[in-house]
Amino acid sequence: MARKFSFEVNRTSSAPPERLFALVADGARWSDWAKPLIIQSKWAREAERPGGIGAIRCVGLWPVLLREETVEYEQDRKHAYRFAGFAPVRDYLGVVTFTPTSTGGTDVRWSGSFHEKAPGTGAPALAAFRTVIRFLSSRLVKAAER
Repeated sequence: MARKFSFEVNRTSSAPPERLFALVADGARWSDWAKPLIIQSKWAREAERPGGIGAIRCVGLWPVLLREETVEYEQDRKHAYRFAGFAPVRDYLGVVTFTPTSTGGTDVRWSGSFHEKAPGTGAPALAAFRTVIRFLSSRLVKAAER
């Protein structure tokens, strides 16, 4: 049985939840705010609601573009996604939640969980995901506050 791993990154932003949510939910524009990690971003499949359930964004740098499918979409509150297609781990679920603060800003919680593909690969994958999500959440907050 493959071991399960999880992580959580928390940030606080002075920007309102709707601004942060709009950036995360618009997969085609990730390359606007997530550089230099995300150089290319586009929609592989659009949904009824832009970025909504069933939408698949492609992010990264060719030839390594990860496909991420939206599996939960609560306007201005929560955006959850899974890998669609190639994935470095099994059963990945990423969840970004946006909680308004009393000062008009937002508490951002970006969490993820997955099972390792092969024994011994979980810990290095966990370290990589934590590093990537720390970077992305920092860039997200900076972009929303501009």
